[in-house]
Amino acid sequence: MLQIALPNKGALADGAVDLADQAGYNCRRRGRELSVRDPDYGVEFVFLRPRDIATYVSRGIIDLGVTGLDLTYDSGADVNRVLDLGFGAARFCYAAPKSSDVTPGDFTADTRIATSYDTLVRRDLEKRGVDARVISLDGAVEISIQLGVADVIADVVQTGRTIDEAGLATIGAPILNTEAVLVAQNGRTMEKDAAQHFAERVKGIIVAREYVVVEYDLPEANLSEAREITPGIESPTVSPLNKDGWVAVKAMIERESVNTVMDDLTELDARGVIVTDIRTCRM
Repeated sequence: MLQIALPNKGALADGAVDLADQAGYNCRRRGRELSVRDPDYGVEFVFLRPRDIATYVSRGIIDLGVTGLDLTYDSGADVNRVLDLGFGAARFCYAAPKSSDVTPGDFTADTRIATSYDTLVRRDLEKRGVDARVISLDGAVEISIQLGVADVIADVVQTGRTIDEAGLATIGAPILNTEAVLVAQNGRTMEKDAAQHFAERVKGIIVAREYVVVEYDLPEANLSEAREITPGIESPTVSPLNKDGWVAVKAMIERESVNTVMDDLTELDARGVIVTDIRTCRM
């Protein structure tokens, strides 16, 4: 039975379960179960600490895992980044008191940096050629400066509200832009097996979130221009209407371009322009 690790809690947990659920798998827990089986597809979902998932996958104990890119890199686990999952986006940054003018370029051997991501920070400091003092904490690193433990912190920032409330601000460029990722053991071949099916289904959900389907009626004389606006994946679907000189057009477009596309189609005298969400697709 294929085993897939999902985060048991934290910012990534709900997104991972929702994604697997939309891909058609039974993975929802009724309580605090450590695993949920989907016998129809021969999959067992195992709920683990997000920080541990890449390690289990790298050792072949778990077949696939959903975790954060930041946690994957910080673990040092030898895994293959199969898919970026499009949720859990955040920045891994340095932060210092708002009253401070320090930047990462000012770090010295005496600079104390508190973090829960030792490996990521040490790699970045190595690139900078600085041997600063890294102070390892399990969490709540924002308060370490106030308590006199550190001069700077390095942590994951999503909205920035937490560090703002702690009187801190990010400094320098992000060390890493992170999001949820699907990982597999490095060197694992995912051919026609349950792991590949899972990855393909999940990819279909992710792609569907980025696209919509637009349908409209159009004077046939304007079709060549409309094709430039809505080229589709390969080509738009064009069908004749029971009205001389008119056609019906259907194509996938990027979700973020919807309003611009509708404006452009209106200028071409398009009628009955309808935009529909896509649940899943295969490209």
